[in-house]
Amino acid sequence: MASAIKALMGQTLVYGLGTIVPRLLNYLLLTPFYTRILSKGDFGTMTELYSYVAFLMVLLTYGMETTFFKFSETEKQPSKVYGTISWSLWVTTGVFLLGLWLFQDNLSQWIQYENQPYYVLLMGIIIGLDTVLAIPFAKLRQEQKALWFTILKILNISVNIGLNFFFLYVMREAYNENPSSFLGTWYRPDQTITYILVANLAANGITALFLLPSIFKSFQRFDFALWKRMISFSWPLLIVGLAAMVNEVADKLLLKYLLPQALHPMEQIGIYAANYKIAVLMTIFIQMFKFAAEPFFFRQSKQENAKEVYAHVMKYFVVFGLLIFLSVSLGLDWIKYFIGTQFHEGLAIVPIVLLANLFLGIYYNLSIWYKLTNQTRLGAVISVIGAMLTIVLNVILIPIWGYWASAWITFIAYGAMMILSWAYGQKYYPVHYPIGRIGLYFMVAMGIFLLYRSIEVESTIWHLSFSTSLIGSFVIFVLFIERRFDKRALE
Repeated sequence: MASAIKALMGQTLVYGLGTIVPRLLNYLLLTPFYTRILSKGDFGTMTELYSYVAFLMVLLTYGMETTFFKFSETEKQPSKVYGTISWSLWVTTGVFLLGLWLFQDNLSQWIQYENQPYYVLLMGIIIGLDTVLAIPFAKLRQEQKALWFTILKILNISVNIGLNFFFLYVMREAYNENPSSFLGTWYRPDQTITYILVANLAANGITALFLLPSIFKSFQRFDFALWKRMISFSWPLLIVGLAAMVNEVADKLLLKYLLPQALHPMEQIGIYAANYKIAVLMTIFIQMFKFAAEPFFFRQSKQENAKEVYAHVMKYFVVFGLLIFLSVSLGLDWIKYFIGTQFHEGLAIVPIVLLANLFLGIYYNLSIWYKLTNQTRLGAVISVIGAMLTIVLNVILIPIWGYWASAWITFIAYGAMMILSWAYGQKYYPVHYPIGRIGLYFMVAMGIFLLYRSIEVESTIWHLSFSTSLIGSFVIFVLFIERRFDKRALE
């Protein structure tokens, strides 16, 4: 069991380079850059557009990444699995792009960007490239080619960041100094969002060039009988994914329509989104874990001690998640400077969002039960319940409390999904998770957070020493408890 967990940790770290480095680069470079270059309204516009991108990406991949991992393990011809899924995604993506091109004016009016219909087309091409590249990237994960996966992910974000700085800083400065200069004549002050979308599109295009060999291999025989079995497995995962995206992006979209215009909804979205990004370390941790854990869990399911491994993985996941919660929450007085000061009014939502995303990470851990037992329909039910909570509560409470309501509703929705998944999992695929210890670690972490918030320390040095000692005390407490349990197990 120890070797299996070490293998997962190793894969998590390697995939983390492909996930955490790009996301950290985005966080450390683009987030402070955007929140200083863009107005609150423009930052809100960018957030809204990328919320649509995230939602449509889930729709167009319709659970085929997980389906690829599942069928690659069970089918005798993995190449046929790869070809069938790839053909499926190419066809549906092509239909999507054709429809988008034909109805871009109508769609732009529907989302209230009738003066910028090209936003819709640019977003569509970005989504299309992301979709057709999803399975080649999944194939790298399935074949455990983590290094190449990492290189391509870092290449993508590096190109994106470089072009963002070129468009929004170099060209902007050239325009401000001399609008008649070569770069100045190409810059348009009112096209900031367009430059951001073009940078993303170019980065995806360059990444696609490096994946061309894998893409060409995808044009193999399409097996209709296999495809029908895949769709039967994947459509509940599509519901799960769409519901998850509703939980993730609905608040940012609903704020635009539910807040009175006097409160400048796009600015409120910008403030909410900028502070949401401070919790990015938690989402990075969850994403890098998910990349490594999904194929790992399927492989581990064949072992006799699989359930014991899952239980230990959950425990360590929670401990690391709580460490991230404490590190960000107790270090917020310094971390806040990664976003522009105009967004600092929303800092108080950060601990709420951190815990909400930790609940989501626990839910991802628990969700292995419905994937292994082919109970994906029940997984869809749980996700739909979370999505319904998100939509209904946001519609009711946003007009009253604005983005504060959205933060707490995210906490409630992910918490409910976590509890429901655990309850159903114990019925269909019971795993004896160490609930007592996990609950104890949660209580100690919350106690440390509340203690920190209740004591005011003015000196910067003492403030840093105090927060560091509190985080250290949590680590010592966890090590002490774990050692006690290990000794009991040996007796």
